[in-house]
Amino acid sequence: MAAQTEESDCAREQTKAEQDVDQVRQRAARDQKRLDSGAVSSPKDLENLQREIASLAKRQGDLEDVVLEVMERRESAQERAGELAERVTSVQARMDDATARRDAACAEIDGEAATVTKERAVVAASVPADLLKLYEKLREQQGGVGAAKLYARSCQGCRQELAITELNEIRHAAPDTVIRCENCRRILVRTSDSGL
Repeated sequence: MAAQTEESDCAREQTKAEQDVDQVRQRAARDQKRLDSGAVSSPKDLENLQREIASLAKRQGDLEDVVLEVMERRESAQERAGELAERVTSVQARMDDATARRDAACAEIDGEAATVTKERAVVAASVPADLLKLYEKLREQQGGVGAAKLYARSCQGCRQELAITELNEIRHAAPDTVIRCENCRRILVRTSDSGL
């Protein structure tokens, strides 16, 4: 936007400078016409008119230099605006691509969440009501995780290693006994990796 504004300002400045050159050129042409017509006969007036024509020629040269300088600045501003417009287009294309990938990933995640929710409902239907109630209560208290894997003698919920006495109790407990971590109170899930 700044580059476009600069280019627009330069365009206005160039138009004004060109108008100034035209005015000086027209005035010099009028004076030259008066001089050539012979309408001015007084030597003093002729001298003044010639001085004015010379002055206007110098002024015209100076103004033409200004026009050239403004044209160069305008060209530079146009190039900069063009480069920035290309960069904006490139960035917008990358943003559009990232948005499309994000939307596709969100749709995939939503699909997976729906599948997992259905699978959870099937599994939850096979879990005894009192155990499910305990799990839901713990899940709410523990930030969404009501059960944790017992892995290498450690609770994966709180990452604490269990004491040897706890491990012995777990080792001797029946497979369907609900075991809870002494530290975080989550339900412990025993596997072959539990280290029992």
